[in-house]
Amino acid sequence: MVRTGCGRVAILYPGDYEARKRATAENNRFADLFRAFTAKGIHAEPAVFRDDFSDEVRNQLMQVDGVLVWVNPIQDGQSRSILDAMLRRVAATGVFVSAHPDIILKLGTKEVLYRTRDIGWGCDTHLYESMQQMRQKLPLRLADGRARILKQHRGNGGDGVWKVQLPISSSRSSSERIIVVPGARTLVRVRHAKRGCIEEEITLGEFLERCEQYFIADGRMIDQEYQERLPEGMIRCYLVQNNVAGFGHQAINALFPAPPGTPATEAPEPGPRFYHAPTKPEFQALKRRLEQVWVPAVQQLLAIETEWLPVLWDCDFLLGPKKEDGEDTYVLCEINVSSVAPYPESALCYIVDATAARIRDKKR
Repeated sequence: MVRTGCGRVAILYPGDYEARKRATAENNRFADLFRAFTAKGIHAEPAVFRDDFSDEVRNQLMQVDGVLVWVNPIQDGQSRSILDAMLRRVAATGVFVSAHPDIILKLGTKEVLYRTRDIGWGCDTHLYESMQQMRQKLPLRLADGRARILKQHRGNGGDGVWKVQLPISSSRSSSERIIVVPGARTLVRVRHAKRGCIEEEITLGEFLERCEQYFIADGRMIDQEYQERLPEGMIRCYLVQNNVAGFGHQAINALFPAPPGTPATEAPEPGPRFYHAPTKPEFQALKRRLEQVWVPAVQQLLAIETEWLPVLWDCDFLLGPKKEDGEDTYVLCEINVSSVAPYPESALCYIVDATAARIRDKKR
């Protein structure tokens, strides 16, 4: 097929068949993006997807120049296995796909936190490739009393993300730290990052049993040290390929500690995320490090050419320990690639321009 004009792009998002039949450029959460493409002279069309009509969606995608995909790794109990296989077939015909499933496997799983831990944005981070390995190593890391954050290999919405630590009385004396390696019957304090979950005190053995599900089908878990400055907020950097296109700042997130004077189980509900343009002054140091140092280092380490970086992705940072001169450090806690939404308004022009450039490249 010869594609003419300024190009055609599909915006793919999940829904049932009724939603697919009703879909227009205006009746979904990407209406602003559809309008931005239209203003650029690019035809954009909705592509509502579900596993049971994947062949129909594939046929639609074969008629466009590119497809931008917004589907979570886990959605209503479904994985992306059928979708990813379909997108690989579509991409093999010359249609550009963002984010391509192979790029998601490099950037969009929690394992990236381990693989990139030494480029300057990491912290004390470990990879558990089996349940047996986790049973052996996690107790040793909990023994000093500091909290750990455990994250399943692939997920979203806080599913499979846990804060775990020994109760204070079990880990410290009044005068010095007591190092005791916990056993299966040792009580630990845990909290799941899914919305609505509360802090619990259970045995380490029970907690490990809860984590067994994350190792099914070659699953794994990442173990990071808890960042004590979490109450100061999380900074989300939105990127279009290798350029920062905006910021999101959230003061209260899923693992925010309970307010003083309230029971430890009564953590506050996550607060709103405030969006900012890429020019926001207080985030310029982070922007420079990300664009000039960390993204190039990731590209080299993971062998990703700039044109294959996602059209839209984000990096979530917590504040790390301050340097001796008072300068802030930043610790990466997550990269989102599969379904980055909502996003700041400032990102729209970056998304459209990057998509237009990919279409031009495909037409040459």
